[in-house]
Amino acid sequence: MKTIAFSLFFYFTCCACWAQDVPFKPLRYDENYTYLKKDTSTNWYHQLKFNPLSRDKAVYLSFGGEVRYQYFYFHNQDWGEAPADKNGFILNRYLGHVDFHAGKHFRTFIQLQSSMASGQVDTPSPVDQNLLDLHQAFIDYSIPSGANSFLTLRAGRQELSYGSQRLVAVREAPNNRQAFDAAKLMYGHNNLKIDLFYSYYVPARPDIFDDRLNKGTKFWGAYGAFTKIPVVQNFDLYYLGIYKNATSFDDGDGVETRHTIGTRLWENTPSWQYDLEGAYQFGDLSKGRISAWTMSANIAYTLHRTKFKPQIGLKTEVISGDKNHGDGKLNTFNPLFPKGAYFGLAALIGPYNLLDVHPYIQFNLTKRLVFAEDYDMFWRMDRNDGLYAVNGKLLYSGKSGNSKKIGRQLGSELQYTFNKFLSFKQELTWFHAGDFLKEAGLGEDIFMVGSTLTLKF
Repeated sequence: MKTIAFSLFFYFTCCACWAQDVPFKPLRYDENYTYLKKDTSTNWYHQLKFNPLSRDKAVYLSFGGEVRYQYFYFHNQDWGEAPADKNGFILNRYLGHVDFHAGKHFRTFIQLQSSMASGQVDTPSPVDQNLLDLHQAFIDYSIPSGANSFLTLRAGRQELSYGSQRLVAVREAPNNRQAFDAAKLMYGHNNLKIDLFYSYYVPARPDIFDDRLNKGTKFWGAYGAFTKIPVVQNFDLYYLGIYKNATSFDDGDGVETRHTIGTRLWENTPSWQYDLEGAYQFGDLSKGRISAWTMSANIAYTLHRTKFKPQIGLKTEVISGDKNHGDGKLNTFNPLFPKGAYFGLAALIGPYNLLDVHPYIQFNLTKRLVFAEDYDMFWRMDRNDGLYAVNGKLLYSGKSGNSKKIGRQLGSELQYTFNKFLSFKQELTWFHAGDFLKEAGLGEDIFMVGSTLTLKF
């Protein structure tokens, strides 16, 4: 497998000079290669991306994939409570898909995923090591709905991603991306796009073809995106519902039924970029009521006419935590299925019971080389609630300390894009433990080195 992977790295690096622009997207099923219908060359890569099976080229296959290698080294992992690891560990991921289209109405997409880990002190979790599984397999049926409109029914295993991926994401940064067994109805018209879906979460399992439907976690919702609207420009409205037959928070556990309603305003111009979002949650946890909320802002300004195109930005989030133990009400916000590297690749803290202020700056040193620096300050929103991981695991109970100060994180990122297929990213993270971590545990400072080499084709 490694020989094949490195051969692909070399081959695509060499052939990048003659390949056309490759519209790789975060959701690979969104890619469209019908522009190659008129291509008459014998370019093997073009034939890989658009392989006609009928004379009119309305029936065709498209192939693609990804190979990713990562190296991680942690000093004082888990703030000094994890076993010491002097050498670090390696993660690698392989994705391969085939996309079949039969005319304008029928389409099926199949994707396999293999994630492996080596060198970890503890047994790798299924999110890091999942030998081989059917990651996506769905069918689309599109119904004619007039000019500038579409109506599509999608059924099967699929990735879901909405908005800024604060609540629903593909979990790109961890080794194993997440999927859902779902039925989804998609409608679009001019500047409007609405999705309705009902799904079951598919948890990662470590062996071969053993990821299966999990009736214990149901997820449903409606998401509407409106673009080019006067005054507000772009905004999203959404409702998301989740049922879990077993969940746990600092102030209780049991069966959870939670409803989320929210909105997002966003814009991306050459100079100004902003993303503002707010959401409220209600429902039940066992016999208790849920009342939780979050607000976030990400505002940046880019000097796009200046050398290096410096971008200066500020992110901030306020995420509710539980106010009082045993009062029959849960105030801890549940981020549902967020992106894995929520606060950087180190992924030390999850978006629960949190207040953070996050200034950052970015420079385009060359067309291929980008440097970014960020500084994040974390506090617990409520003293009576604990500190959580990205996956929702309770790291330290609120009963373990009184201070709200979690710590400060300094992150550096250098990304080099070799060509349209191959990229490399180097990240360094230093986390200075605050008073709460020192009260609740060992509270050692963490240093992380993370290297990522990615090939897409």
